[in-house]
Amino acid sequence: MKITTVKIIVLSTLLFLPVFFHVQGPGYLVNRKNIVEQFKGGIPKAWGEKLPGVKTQLNTKEKVLALTFDACGSKNDGYDEQLINFLTAQKIPATLFINSRWIDKHRKEFNSLVANNLFEIENHGLNHKPASVNGKSEYGIKGTSSVGELFDEVEKNALKIETLTGKKPHFYRSGTAYYDEVAVEVIGALGYEIAGFSVLGDAGATYKKEQVKEALLSAVPGSIVICHMNHPEGETAEGIIEAIPLLKQQGFKFVTLSAYKLE
Repeated sequence: MKITTVKIIVLSTLLFLPVFFHVQGPGYLVNRKNIVEQFKGGIPKAWGEKLPGVKTQLNTKEKVLALTFDACGSKNDGYDEQLINFLTAQKIPATLFINSRWIDKHRKEFNSLVANNLFEIENHGLNHKPASVNGKSEYGIKGTSSVGELFDEVEKNALKIETLTGKKPHFYRSGTAYYDEVAVEVIGALGYEIAGFSVLGDAGATYKKEQVKEALLSAVPGSIVICHMNHPEGETAEGIIEAIPLLKQQGFKFVTLSAYKLE
């Protein structure tokens, strides 16, 4: 029993060692120092979801939509299996923005999403914080309080995803999808595109299915739709399931964010 227990502990620890060494490595610390130095003294004046530098549309007139789903990592987060099973059965591609805490709680489900070629896995931050350099809050969630904390919020989850998937994320969406303009510049300097949205699909999984359906049916060619995959108790899945066939009848096709340039 003792030997088996020791093996389990060692193996469990080893699963997380690559992330630890990535984060603590000299390259990470040098980059962090350089970014902090580059943006020190920046005083933000703007705050919102659709600041310059936040991409909200696909750069195309083709009849395509990009469905994006957030997994936020709060205490009561779950996994919307009905939604994911529907997308898989219907072969609907989507971009999934996943938070570090959600990965920790749902490792088995995360691995299955990574293995599914319909989905691309992108960065939703370490602690699901709004992107701020002075601690500004949104929806009662305190934002990152400095450039250094913002760097960690973005890069630690990116490195975690890269370690677990073999691919570093290209897109970033902050917790709450709120930013100040200095944070937008910092995230851009780190090499990420900020993925906003043009269609509010489920309002944090609070919409009823008819509201979700109506939101999706309001989309125009090139729209980026934001919904959530972490609240199975909500009605996001039901609304998506009703809207997708109607959108197909209208001639819409579905793509991931990486399929087109964003604007």
